[in-house]
Amino acid sequence: MTLIIILVVVVLLVLGCIGIYNNLVKLRNNRENAFANIDVQLKQRHDLIPQLVATVKGYAQHEKELLERVTQARAAAMGATSINDKIQAENALSSALAGLKVSVEAYPELKANQNFLQLQEEISDIENKIAATRRYFNTATRELNNAVQTFPSNIFANMFGFKKEPMFEIPQEDRATIEKAPEIKF
Repeated sequence: MTLIIILVVVVLLVLGCIGIYNNLVKLRNNRENAFANIDVQLKQRHDLIPQLVATVKGYAQHEKELLERVTQARAAAMGATSINDKIQAENALSSALAGLKVSVEAYPELKANQNFLQLQEEISDIENKIAATRRYFNTATRELNNAVQTFPSNIFANMFGFKKEPMFEIPQEDRATIEKAPEIKF
């Protein structure tokens, strides 16, 4: 009888361990899937940037340095391989695009250009989609991080190499620009 109770307890412990491990794997895969969704939107943004740069270049010849920064940031973003490298590169690209938006304000004739308006609308739409998929990614990351940091799954997380993962956040240096209310001029 005692042997049966011990056997049942051992089986339950093993099943519990398997359940915890499988949950950690599921959460990690969910996070990776969420980032794959972001990747789709980022690819579309990467494809639109050369068109935007070419359109702006025609009007803003002396903004060469800014346009090169956007182009370099795009290349770095496209070349990033790990999720963490992609997060860092995409934040740099977002910062460069924000600088481009500010620069465009000096060119009223560009802001009225039909091609530029269409590109701007497409990029704005993609940015909204990226924001939505980032929220989903951050939710998946939070769920994984909670499982990695809470007891008893943290024991298994450490044993099997699961670790706390970074969120896809706006860099601290860009927060002031983003949080600033837009200036409306007539």
